[in-house]
Amino acid sequence: MDNAIEVRTLVVERGKRTVLNGISCDIPAGSVTGLLGPSGSGKTTLIRAIVGVQIVRSGTVTVLGRPAGSAPLRRELGYVTQAPSVYADLSVRENARYFAALRGLGSVEADRAITDVGLAGARNQLVGNLSGGQRSRASLACALIGDPKLLVLDEPTVGQDPVLRADLWTRFHELAAAGATLLVSSHVMDEAGRCDRLLLVREGRLIGDDTPAAIRARSGTDDLEEAFLRLIRRLDEVAA
Repeated sequence: MDNAIEVRTLVVERGKRTVLNGISCDIPAGSVTGLLGPSGSGKTTLIRAIVGVQIVRSGTVTVLGRPAGSAPLRRELGYVTQAPSVYADLSVRENARYFAALRGLGSVEADRAITDVGLAGARNQLVGNLSGGQRSRASLACALIGDPKLLVLDEPTVGQDPVLRADLWTRFHELAAAGATLLVSSHVMDEAGRCDRLLLVREGRLIGDDTPAAIRARSGTDDLEEAFLRLIRRLDEVAA
């Protein structure tokens, strides 16, 4: 399978507002693809469509060869939302073991996921007593259990310290090297250079879809944030 995700002319409307306007893109299998753009650009809506929980106006989303939201994908996909999706009244370990049991796995896999996200020292703490960054990592640990073929991560590094962010990105690339596909959203442009490929979204439209090197070259700058701004200015000039 060359592409883990294929999106074709996707349109999502919310009330009278068009949130995604005809987006088409491919996400290669075994890659770390960054989904970048400012808050409100449509990143989370696109992620929800890929996961299969978003009502769409038109277009198609194919995930691992099946329509998004298909029942068989539930065991092949790990999803981390912006808000932590774990139980506050359970410990980190209890949460991980619960999600492992749902996948028919045991405590070994749960404990490994906790260690992978740097929470081994907090494994017996209640999630409700953790910091916001730690709760996000607890959600990530639960998503990692079972080695899903596709990981969709909505701003997983928000609130993490620089050292841990670097460790998490190293882990993301290790997972991709082992065959997983990762889609990681962020509004922090300094994370763009850590991706194999970038999808740049603004106001519900895809304005960039290429490798970081190609986007730098096309924009004439090594600074990816400046490259993003130059793409926006060019599109605004064309529209004017």
